[in-house]
Amino acid sequence: MILEKIETLRKEIENLTAKNAEETSELYAKYLSKKGEITLLMAEFRNVPAEMKKEVGIKINQLKQLATEKINALQNANTVTEAETGNIDLTRTPYPIELGSRHPLTIVKNEIIDIFQRMGFTLADGPEVEDDLHVFTKMNFAADHPARDMQDTFFVEQSKLNDVTKNILLRSHTSSVQARVMETSQPPIRVICPGRVYRNEAITARAHCFFHQIEGLYIDKNVSFTDLKQVMLTFAQELFGAGTSIRLRPSYFPFTEPSAEMDISCHICGGKGCGFCKHTGWVEILGCGMVDPNVLELCGIDSSIYSGYAFGLGVERITNLKYQVSDLRMFSENYTPFLKEFENAY
Repeated sequence: MILEKIETLRKEIENLTAKNAEETSELYAKYLSKKGEITLLMAEFRNVPAEMKKEVGIKINQLKQLATEKINALQNANTVTEAETGNIDLTRTPYPIELGSRHPLTIVKNEIIDIFQRMGFTLADGPEVEDDLHVFTKMNFAADHPARDMQDTFFVEQSKLNDVTKNILLRSHTSSVQARVMETSQPPIRVICPGRVYRNEAITARAHCFFHQIEGLYIDKNVSFTDLKQVMLTFAQELFGAGTSIRLRPSYFPFTEPSAEMDISCHICGGKGCGFCKHTGWVEILGCGMVDPNVLELCGIDSSIYSGYAFGLGVERITNLKYQVSDLRMFSENYTPFLKEFENAY
């Protein structure tokens, strides 16, 4: 029974010991890696009866937290012990130096960029510390929109120039780059905007106060929703395989109208339904839509002549889908055993 397994593992983890960093890495691989004991428990969780899911879920999370804290403590203890006992040979040559590996987010980001560049999109970049005008106003956010509230946005300061007050903030999406491109360019415009963004959220296994986005923008004459759908289908099949299907569900974003959320057929079960896709056969990956005419006008583009589409996706979200990383915090903790799992991923 799963509760008995959890209890057995709890007792094992409480009594873990490691004499050096190598043994600590082995413990991480045994319990916390993608094929570790706790990950296997999470996979088994899908078969737990509904009336037990809450109890079992809490115990699995507690077990994972215990294992993480125990292994981190052993790693720190071994580091301190080696330094204090003088076991470091200062005369030893620094070579050969062990090579590092690309970060999983970098691997996926580069793959996404490559797909869109092959479709004719160029890269655009912009500042992470932005102003309210480009992050919100030119993206058609109303003055009282909840996203402007301190609960969601990291405001840095207020500046005043010629009696005009300007809010300075950490950008909450890379749409601000699109605004700057539209201000300084004339259609046709076809760009993707990768970058880090910030939101005032509690850090958990499923959310972080900073993450990475890639947004795309195409503006020209006679651009239609059909164009958007075909580009999204091509992207999904390039990234997840030729057999991937997509569906578009109506949604709402201030800067697009009409707007849609895009799902792909689950690449784990092939759309048949499994625990990963919550037995629906579909997994949400991005938002998209036709650029609202107000956005075009606010950025100096004549909406009576030009139309366009935009889309945005989270790099962490796509990375989770490809590699099934259950805890977002692992992407920013720089834990070497975790990163080593991606040495051959590119």
